[in-house]
Amino acid sequence: MRQMLLQGLLRRPLTEKLPDAETESVALLHELDIAAQRRLGRSLAIRMVDAGSCNGCELEIQALGNPFYDLERFGLRFVASPRHADVLLVTGPVTRNMHAALLRTHAAMPSPKWVVAAGGCACNGGLFAASPHCMGGAGAVLPVDVTIAGCPPTPPDLLRGLLALLRRPPVSRRTGR
Repeated sequence: MRQMLLQGLLRRPLTEKLPDAETESVALLHELDIAAQRRLGRSLAIRMVDAGSCNGCELEIQALGNPFYDLERFGLRFVASPRHADVLLVTGPVTRNMHAALLRTHAAMPSPKWVVAAGGCACNGGLFAASPHCMGGAGAVLPVDVTIAGCPPTPPDLLRGLLALLRRPPVSRRTGR
């Protein structure tokens, strides 16, 4: 028993070097924080709405909150109320059941507000586009500012999409549709 304990204490840790792709994600998070401060003067608040997805995109979005990405430490946060949100992040094709809820969520958001369609289904309806219960992608219902392709998009893809949104020049348009 003592020998096993001694070997455990004397061995080097079994950890690996951080891959370059992950350090790129940290750099993206820093850029995103700076862009949000520049554009809004504060952190970015995101309201996510699942309009009828398979939950693949939600798993990747939830990965943004894990200890590696940890959006909160960079000032980005998901909010429960659309009244506190700057960005409406839509996943999945817009189903007939979620159409009214999505429009109400968008209407409740204060200006300036942006809409991001994340994933192939939210961009164009994906596999479900031909379904009679599906109205298509988020662009069929709301004015979409940025689309993030992928099925599902990876966390770095999501970060790049949010960064592209904040780097865009301001657009004046009507708030309702």
